[in-house]
Amino acid sequence: MTRLEVAERSGVDAEVSEILWRLLGFPTAADSDVAFTAADVEALRLSAELMELGIVSPESQAALVRTLARSFARLAEWQTRLLTEIGEADEIDDDEYVALTAQVVPRIEKLQNYIWRRHLASASASLLTTEDSAAGGVELAVCFVDIVGYTSRSKELDETELIEWVEQFEAEATGVVVDHGGQVIKTIGDEVLYVVEDPRQAAEVGLILTVRGSDESDSFPAVRVGIAYGNVVRRLGDVFGPTVNIAARLTSIARPGTVIGNQGVHDLLCSDHAPEGTRADDLTLRRLPRMSVKGYSRLESWAVRRAHS
Repeated sequence: MTRLEVAERSGVDAEVSEILWRLLGFPTAADSDVAFTAADVEALRLSAELMELGIVSPESQAALVRTLARSFARLAEWQTRLLTEIGEADEIDDDEYVALTAQVVPRIEKLQNYIWRRHLASASASLLTTEDSAAGGVELAVCFVDIVGYTSRSKELDETELIEWVEQFEAEATGVVVDHGGQVIKTIGDEVLYVVEDPRQAAEVGLILTVRGSDESDSFPAVRVGIAYGNVVRRLGDVFGPTVNIAARLTSIARPGTVIGNQGVHDLLCSDHAPEGTRADDLTLRRLPRMSVKGYSRLESWAVRRAHS
């Protein structure tokens, strides 16, 4: 079908359908191009139904579609690369590759649906047990883990080695975050952004990762960690607000192998609010000199360490 025929059959305005198509990241099709199928009609119809149900407002539709497109585009690229590498390694011909794909794709689709439903249930339970409003946000510890010397290291590796190195970093960091009740929001090459409700657990994750990165016998890369505790706005799987910005700034000034927290982290971990060398359980927080970073002229920060280190 053509784009106009899809719009007509789905009952969605042609202009709206073109906007949604572009937001999905697909190439723009001319009105006369026969580039669409019944699946595209169904997708537009479902989108319209969600809006009619009030689940997706016209204002949020663009953001939702764009987020879905980014997530699935990355997933599709990884899955295609994986299948290609398998085909090249096993030296299979085109017919065998098509047969392999026919077996793999339906299984991946079912697995994706299962994972999505599990995360949906988890997110719903979390929302019901926290006082999180769309306008006011929620109190969270926002944390960045950044690889030290990523640029120089990436120049030493070929494409395959670099991918393996980054994927190992992401997998190991994600495992530690999940084990301590946190959630990875996104990975950005040499950086992982995660959130934890409990700043004590956020600090624990950071300390574990920095210790691993400082161990020459451990393949985990050297890292630095910045943690900020405060109000955060959650939207479409991402986090926003000054707390996120502060966490990013703290990470940029942290020395290799260190964990730095903001005033919010200090206040929650230290009941007596002592300014110097305060011990919280098995942690010691040491005030650092105020620093000037982008957006913050006198940013207060605290080095978080094990009490015995």
